[in-house]
Amino acid sequence: MCGIVAYIGHREVMPLLIKGLQRLEYRGYDSAGVAVLNNGLHVYKIAGKVSELAEYVNGKNTDGKIGIGHTRWATHGEPNQTNAHPHVSENGDIALIHNGIIENYNVLKTELLKRGHTFVSETDTEVLVHLIEDIQEKSLCSLEEAVRIALSKVIGAYALVLMSKKEPDLLIAARKASPLVIGLGENEFFLASDATPIIEYTRNVIYMNDDTIAIIRRDSFTLKTIENKIEIPYIHELDMSLESLEKGGFPHFMLKEIFEQPNSVRDTFRGRLNLEKGEIRLGGIHDYINKLQNNINRVVITACGTSWHAGLIGEYLLEELTRIPVEVEYASEFRYRNPVLFETDLLLAISQSGETADTLAAIELAKQKINAVFGICNVVGSSIARATNAGVYTHAGPEIGVASTKAFTSQLVVLNLLAILWAHLKGHISQSRYFELIREFATIPDKIKEALQTNDLVEQLAEEFKDSKNFLYLGRGINFPVALEGALKLKEISYIHAEGYPAAEMKHGPIALIDENMPVVVIATNKTIYDKVLSNIQEVKARKGIVIAIVNKGDQTLRKQLKYIIEVPETEEIFSPLVSIIPLQLLAYHIAVKRGCNVDQPRNLAKSVTVE
Repeated sequence: MCGIVAYIGHREVMPLLIKGLQRLEYRGYDSAGVAVLNNGLHVYKIAGKVSELAEYVNGKNTDGKIGIGHTRWATHGEPNQTNAHPHVSENGDIALIHNGIIENYNVLKTELLKRGHTFVSETDTEVLVHLIEDIQEKSLCSLEEAVRIALSKVIGAYALVLMSKKEPDLLIAARKASPLVIGLGENEFFLASDATPIIEYTRNVIYMNDDTIAIIRRDSFTLKTIENKIEIPYIHELDMSLESLEKGGFPHFMLKEIFEQPNSVRDTFRGRLNLEKGEIRLGGIHDYINKLQNNINRVVITACGTSWHAGLIGEYLLEELTRIPVEVEYASEFRYRNPVLFETDLLLAISQSGETADTLAAIELAKQKINAVFGICNVVGSSIARATNAGVYTHAGPEIGVASTKAFTSQLVVLNLLAILWAHLKGHISQSRYFELIREFATIPDKIKEALQTNDLVEQLAEEFKDSKNFLYLGRGINFPVALEGALKLKEISYIHAEGYPAAEMKHGPIALIDENMPVVVIATNKTIYDKVLSNIQEVKARKGIVIAIVNKGDQTLRKQLKYIIEVPETEEIFSPLVSIIPLQLLAYHIAVKRGCNVDQPRNLAKSVTVE
């Protein structure tokens, strides 16, 4: 959710904090703030975006070489200046920034109120910084010890960094169920919610483990558990370019990321799909599948949002090719009921960030009952990557736009590779069919590139439909989840109400909504049920609905019947979602832009949902 950045070293801290917060703004942009130590503690915060914070601090006392910064996505308390981070202890000594939720903050707050504390904000974070102050004053202990004791009393999730004017050469950080990265420099250290603010300065990072505290000074650092045991850090080398964090001439990150999909799909293929050898390799998952293939009787896929839609497509793929039953679960629901799980199940968790709180909780629940838990995620070193038995990184690269695009198609690539590999290992597809599939799959990046050529046509359609109040998206078979995803993209960034449905279900309710003002987007690329989709289109037309059809290139049947046609290159039906989603992403983008919406930072949304 929120974005954290902090620094201690030899550089002027304020430019570094502002640039880091701008890189992290996709994680939250309700309010922003910074604190700098320089002959005292100087705290500046505003309701609004990081650019407004940069203007606000201009001309103020911001000198210093140690500081913390935060950009917020509101959970407790509305987004205003008072509730913005950093929060300060009552004595004014300690400043703290925090991502996550302190679930028992009301209990702690009640106790602190009895002890005479006064609170100015509505946040759980202010309670935590008061608690640390209270423990330090009552116990006469070090700041490090006060933090450790305070966190032992906390129930919830957190990534936090704090500093005190009494110890101007010290940062203390802690993590539980919310990401935090330490960047290692020469007598300098960087902290952030993810690696994007760090890559400019160092490639050496430590991904903090749960229940870990970092004590960081200008020339040294120590990692300890909450139980005060020393941890040996594992240093990762970042595989990320600075250019990937810039817009590269595009007006928005979202459009850039849509157009990056031919390359991001190739990157997901790389090292995994070898046409010359006629093989698919999926690293650790490959070995597990080879070992467990005859002992897995069911796959349970769990995810949230766009990743859940990818999971639905995965259900079609795995059942079609491997003949293994698959269930797809919203992680937020799965974790709070009593799901029936067997040792012979495989749990497959999908998440772009690898930090989604509900998906992580679903993994922990499943690990109590089954042995095979796999992950598909985009961020190296993320919590899901470390919590699962094995997994696959999608290698989509940093995705800055809040509405997921290239991460979605990269997830589909992994799911396709998994389904084809598994079907081949089980002998459910012939050798000739296996080679036919992987040859066609290798053409998908070029077919996505061709689908992107619809951009100008889609922009024209967006101009025509930008003022619509509602949209309906229809698909059948493996393209039904694509209809869901197309509707979600439109809702997320344009704020137009949209619903996705299986086309045949239209007659069971949604058909009542159709009139001359209702655009209906129909995905009509499925060859096996093409006639059925034609019938659904006729039902819409009979009620004066406006049909926008996504069709295979050269489709003359619908071109003769409809005014609005978007052609995409034809491919194997199981691969068609990778192509048919492209114009839907573009349609959402262009409609949102024409409505004056902030497509990269849509209201009320953040990129990584690390709290419930």
